[in-house]
Amino acid sequence: MKTVHPSMTNTNDKPASPQTSYFANTRTEMAEFVPEWSKTILECGCGEGVFGALIKGKHDAEVWGIEINPAAAERARKALDKVIEGDIGLQIENVPDGYFDCIVFNDVLEHLVDPWAVLATARQKLSQNGVLVCSMPNIRFFRLFRDYVLRGEWHYEDVGVCDRTHLHCFTAKSIRAMFGGVGYDIVSLAGINGITTWKFGLLNALTFGWLADTRYPQFACVAKPK
Repeated sequence: MKTVHPSMTNTNDKPASPQTSYFANTRTEMAEFVPEWSKTILECGCGEGVFGALIKGKHDAEVWGIEINPAAAERARKALDKVIEGDIGLQIENVPDGYFDCIVFNDVLEHLVDPWAVLATARQKLSQNGVLVCSMPNIRFFRLFRDYVLRGEWHYEDVGVCDRTHLHCFTAKSIRAMFGGVGYDIVSLAGINGITTWKFGLLNALTFGWLADTRYPQFACVAKPK
């Protein structure tokens, strides 16, 4: 199973710090959600541009990024067509209206003070058939659910669903409500990086599928303006 923010390795084969992994995360599992026809793409929270570069090569696309971390933004400029340094909530106003076939938020919305406002602004930036592609952590992830309900434990971590820098928590239902509330239709909502053990499968079967959504630490969402 892939972790939410998999560690990168350096030339000494030592794990990179959690902070480094945030900015140099490939997120290959999210590439399949970006429509093949996308030729102009904006990645909000692009880090060092690793995912954007992957999509740029795959789609032969023009890829922009917005990144608040100065060092990461500087590295991203070497990989992407244009990188705007600054807070997403402020800088998304400065990209062209009606320009992007796809806007990507990979594990970003939970870090924003007002993701609703950012999503509402993003609608104006999409082309006629443009879509949003987002990944978000699932607060109902089984291991957290188990620890909270059965063990009475709640703890924050450097990375993952309980990242201490998260400002918002999401479930499948709350994701649908958030996007619907700011004028989007959900095209698809899929769990990613899920638990595959037989024990979980048995427990889910015994609860008649009630735990199905807890299998996943993250959801991948594709949405389009109504």
